[in-house]
Amino acid sequence: MKNLLLILALACVTLSSCSDFLDEEALDFKSADNSFVTSSDFDKSVNNLYWLVRSEFYSGNEQQTFDYIFGTDLVYDGQIQGAQRFNDFDNTCNPSNTYLNSHWTNLYKIVAETNTIISRLPASSMSEDKKQKFEAKAKFFRGFAYRTLAYLYGGVPIELEEIFVPKKNYVRSSKKEVLSQVIEDLKFAAENLSPITEVADGEISQPAAYHLLSEVYLANQQYEEAYDAATLVIDNPDLDLMKNRFGSLKSEPGDVYYDLFRAGNQNRNSGNTEAIWVIQYETNVIGGDNGTSNVYGSGYKAERVFCPLVRDLRVDGEGVSPFLWPNSTFSSGGRGVGFGIPTIYFSNTIWENSDWNDMRNSNYNIVRKFICDNLESKFYGQVLDTENPPEGIEVPSRSWFAYQSKCTTPGQHPEELFDNFETLALSSNAGFTYADQYLFRLAETYLLRAEAALGMNRKDLAKADINVVRSRANAKLCSENDIDIDYILDERMRELGLEEKRRLTLGRLGLVYYRTVEVAHNPLVRNMAEKHNLWPIPYEEIERNTEAVLEQNPGY
Repeated sequence: MKNLLLILALACVTLSSCSDFLDEEALDFKSADNSFVTSSDFDKSVNNLYWLVRSEFYSGNEQQTFDYIFGTDLVYDGQIQGAQRFNDFDNTCNPSNTYLNSHWTNLYKIVAETNTIISRLPASSMSEDKKQKFEAKAKFFRGFAYRTLAYLYGGVPIELEEIFVPKKNYVRSSKKEVLSQVIEDLKFAAENLSPITEVADGEISQPAAYHLLSEVYLANQQYEEAYDAATLVIDNPDLDLMKNRFGSLKSEPGDVYYDLFRAGNQNRNSGNTEAIWVIQYETNVIGGDNGTSNVYGSGYKAERVFCPLVRDLRVDGEGVSPFLWPNSTFSSGGRGVGFGIPTIYFSNTIWENSDWNDMRNSNYNIVRKFICDNLESKFYGQVLDTENPPEGIEVPSRSWFAYQSKCTTPGQHPEELFDNFETLALSSNAGFTYADQYLFRLAETYLLRAEAALGMNRKDLAKADINVVRSRANAKLCSENDIDIDYILDERMRELGLEEKRRLTLGRLGLVYYRTVEVAHNPLVRNMAEKHNLWPIPYEEIERNTEAVLEQNPGY
């Protein structure tokens, strides 16, 4: 499956195809007209869909990749600068500001590619069974893209046909209509994709489709259907929560939750039965999207964004930090620069309201105790604790805060990044998270089913599912009286943290503003209002749609 994500020369999006005077017959080169014949041709197009998903959600750049997390109840901006990181919603969400436009474009590229695949299937040379399989894959990705568009923007234009010439007469369908189309696509995908045991690591499968279908049923308030779809995933005999130590560091200190995020542990070939859909990376392989030569290149930069800039910490008037940086240690967090500071609600309140001794809050998973490792500091060998900071030290601040270790790989950075392996000193090119990334994980399926049960007014069933997740974490079990949508959203924070594309969850529920401002009190969010539960339709899309009215979202 690693090969699925190699960047391919074949680009199948045909949104701006030939004009009459460029109409030509392709005899000795690949074109959209002669590229969709064999299963190999269609594989190349599907591979591009995997790449588009990875690019949009993980590898775009260190700003827009994290638009799905910033400006929510999870983190706030450690370096206020421009439109990025949602510190000022009037700026970031200005329809005339091009900052958010890439998301609209990237998601519709996925739609366009899937429509091309579906439209070319009938004329291909493949068997009917293979045609059906490729249709299922295309419809999964089309449903995935439209689901994301609906959560971000509400109702959007629906296009289900391959486009050969520019169209300028799009109108918005309602959010209900978009979700209905997504459900139709995902039902077909779920019924026709392969079982998870028959696909390579990183490929979509039946459980991935049912997981996503459960989520979209929730968005459409079809709670019984959401419950049933999630049950098909949870009851799958080939899936189970990981409850015992496993993988690359199982013999070293830690716990099973820590193991889930160590390098090499995300895929089924590591023995991981919890992973449903995992985004694949290869280091220093063309198309693998994780390199060691330039931190500003493509790749998943969660380490850089969400780990603190301990280089700048000064304690008791010393001229040096008590921590070496950048280092492949817990105390350094790799090469963090502290762009994403956790809200107090994320770092403290959710644990105080639940169980501070929860495994997911252990120092292996949320690093609060830092060992001073700088020989030049008088604090060398001591432990500094973010919960009991030295006098005069502000916590959280960009230079020091409790961070999730799932964002980095202490001791597991690629060899090419070490300036000195004995001291674990890293080069200035560090900053990526060198591990594959979960997009869907079984623990989340349990929480989706719990949310469905809550919608069905069956708190007994919701409690049972939440407590499966909490039991794995050795956390105090919840009661029915604890459970409401806020409790489930808190539990998602505890279990998924920065792994979750939080804006999609809150957007699905229409609770971005409520959770960010009223619950988490995100300290640097300015000019946020209820309208920001949805993003604005990019003004340039409205402007170029000259033959119909593409309506803007209310309040913009």
